[in-house]
Amino acid sequence: MRPRIAVPADTLTVATNIVNERNANYSPRPITEAILKSGGVPIIFPNVPTELIPEYMPLFDGIIFAGGSDVDPTFYGEEPHQKLGPTFFKRDQFEIALVQASLKAGKAIMGICRGMQVINVSLGGTIYQDLSEVPTKTLKHSQDAPGNFPSHHVTTKDGSYLADLVGKRPYVNSRHHQALNKVAASLEVTARADDHIPEAVESVDNNQILAVQWHPENMFKHYDYSRALFADFIKRAQHAPK
Repeated sequence: MRPRIAVPADTLTVATNIVNERNANYSPRPITEAILKSGGVPIIFPNVPTELIPEYMPLFDGIIFAGGSDVDPTFYGEEPHQKLGPTFFKRDQFEIALVQASLKAGKAIMGICRGMQVINVSLGGTIYQDLSEVPTKTLKHSQDAPGNFPSHHVTTKDGSYLADLVGKRPYVNSRHHQALNKVAASLEVTARADDHIPEAVESVDNNQILAVQWHPENMFKHYDYSRALFADFIKRAQHAPK
């Protein structure tokens, strides 16, 4: 049986003339396609009250926390910076609780862009609300090139789980204006851009969590190292507790 992969949904908040599309739940199509082509079965989870999360846990083997809006800074003890982007409190509340429950249940966890940030916050870390707060930032991290094209290189940590999957110096895309600040104690930074911005984290003690700041789902069709991330995730989900 193929592993079941949960993808917590984003919410459409823009105005629409179609009543049934107002506040509709949705997920990025490239992620569901990457899951399917890698051997998994995608399941989309709309955000619900956190007390219902135990009902979700038996339904999946692995979970991907996808990109999207900024994480509300009150979840890591800060007030909003002037350059904070749009936030969606209910999604943050749901996903933070879902990270914690998935970790406890031994589910395979993957994070993409915002997903890496929400994982870090869930485990006690913090975020730079805008890259203008980072004194070392010199690279362009929100590319103008098409999103399926690479934009800058990252350097992976020698001996890391990530390095075994993608090599020493992968060329990745980049669409973010925030970055990890304080890294949660249970996570380790295993890739950085040349201006030292964290580009990936993984679990310190095992291989349960692997998260990247870039968008491998958009590069899946043309880059082996993007396919490797999803193939590895599906493999980890197959071995997760049932």
